[in-house]
Amino acid sequence: MESILTKQRRGKTQPQPQQMTAIAANYLAERRGLFPGQKLADWLRAEREIESHLQSGLPSSSG
Repeated sequence: MESILTKQRRGKTQPQPQQMTAIAANYLAERRGLFPGQKLADWLRAEREIESHLQSGLPSSSG
């Protein structure tokens, strides 16, 4: 059985906003050195960034 990430890589599914936020929040945490105590701030910033991209009407990768 394929994982969600494998399907996304193959273009079979589009990532959901919550998945995209989680990935972005992890990226932000890594960029700041993974120091504890900023999970909520990372999540909220990622959420704002994802919302902004989705609202800007960027075309999906599936065309």
